[in-house]
Amino acid sequence: MLRHIVRKEVRETLRDGRFRWGAALVGLLLVLSLAAGFAHRQDVQRSHDAAQAMSWSQWLEQGDKNPHSAAHYGIYVFRPVSSLSLVDRGVDPYMGVSTWLEAHYQNPFEHRAVQDTPAMARFADLTAATTLQLLVPLLILLLAFRSFSGEREQGTLRQVLSLGVDPGRLAYGKVVGVGVALSILLVPAAALGALALLVAGPGGGAVDGEAARYVLLLVTYLAYFSVIALLAIGVSALAPSSRAALAILLCIWIANGLLAPRLASDVARNQVPLPTSMEFQAAIQTDLAEGFDGHPDRATRQAAFRDSVMAAHGAESPGELPFNFAGLSLQAGEEFANLVFDRNFGTLAERVGDQLELHRRLGFLAPHLALRSLSMALTGTDPAHHERYAAVAESHRRLIQQILNDDIRDNSRFGETYIADGSLWAAVPEFEYQGPGVRWALAGQGTAVAALLFWLLFGAVLARAGAATVARRA
Repeated sequence: MLRHIVRKEVRETLRDGRFRWGAALVGLLLVLSLAAGFAHRQDVQRSHDAAQAMSWSQWLEQGDKNPHSAAHYGIYVFRPVSSLSLVDRGVDPYMGVSTWLEAHYQNPFEHRAVQDTPAMARFADLTAATTLQLLVPLLILLLAFRSFSGEREQGTLRQVLSLGVDPGRLAYGKVVGVGVALSILLVPAAALGALALLVAGPGGGAVDGEAARYVLLLVTYLAYFSVIALLAIGVSALAPSSRAALAILLCIWIANGLLAPRLASDVARNQVPLPTSMEFQAAIQTDLAEGFDGHPDRATRQAAFRDSVMAAHGAESPGELPFNFAGLSLQAGEEFANLVFDRNFGTLAERVGDQLELHRRLGFLAPHLALRSLSMALTGTDPAHHERYAAVAESHRRLIQQILNDDIRDNSRFGETYIADGSLWAAVPEFEYQGPGVRWALAGQGTAVAALLFWLLFGAVLARAGAATVARRA
């Protein structure tokens, strides 16, 4: 019986001019957005690779100089771009693409793409994720709003139920029918996305396990489309008319896809406020100068460190030490600064994480929020992936400072002018990054997964309850 219901729904859907025109339009937009995403991703990755190679070449060819001068000269590193970003760019345009690894300071990422984009142009930035998250659900609603209400108004629903068809099975058959019809649009789009990923190649180490991520991404979107279809069928069954069902479903679409993301951002910003850039930088400078949590101020700290080194080696002046005290002192300063950076950047990361978790919890009120969180996590374009890259880049910065300061300590004398050659720059390892796998990406997404499963269950209950209500009324 279920097979007959599905076949009938698919046949009617394919005959519907609204489906043909709607599917053609959404399909065209999806193809164009995938092509634009592919071209954008390839262009950005080529630019990053070229800039990274140039920065490394400049480091190796900087000439003879004091190692501490070289530490201030520094190296720029550029964040690799996930191949899956051709589907969902996530927060990549807002997070910056490069950071400067220099002495004494952990620099934030710079050159955010959104800074060069006019405010109005951002609304026209169509991506595959936008099409899948907003336009495909709208198409589903336009196809399914008359599923029950239309048959009831035409008088055919009572005839179907009089044949002994189970109302719940009828509802699920209608959902599957909508899904089979949509597969004519979505299966080719999924195949096109897979082909684009193969052509794009590995994402420069941005993430690991792109194939597994893509499969899970397809499953996630399939679950979301199922939620929308179940809600549409349930509302169609409970609404007094097709016109009322369409109005209710359009309100749900607007609230879920357009209003919820903005309201969630406002709620998160108010509940978990973040410091401004000036406040954040001022807090770091204060900790460096005045100390924190029992660490004394800079002058006291430096004097205590000098005295302890002198006492440990029985020396009365730095020149009597068997090594260059300047290199040791520079490294001690770096290590204290690292404590300050870990303290401040760590607190900032925790607050950002709290904001994101609040977004995911609000996914129990709007499934679009849960989907968006999972989509960015699987494509490697969420704040967590950026934070991981920033942590690896910072570890490399600290390694560079350690190598250069150790060279000053071991190969020069206190007070002399020391010049190192290119062999020291070549001793610094080139920066490499290997992104995390899919398990790491999903480790913090438990709330989003739970929210999406909740909506699947709620939609199934609503569709079955609506079908039972229709049966009683008939």
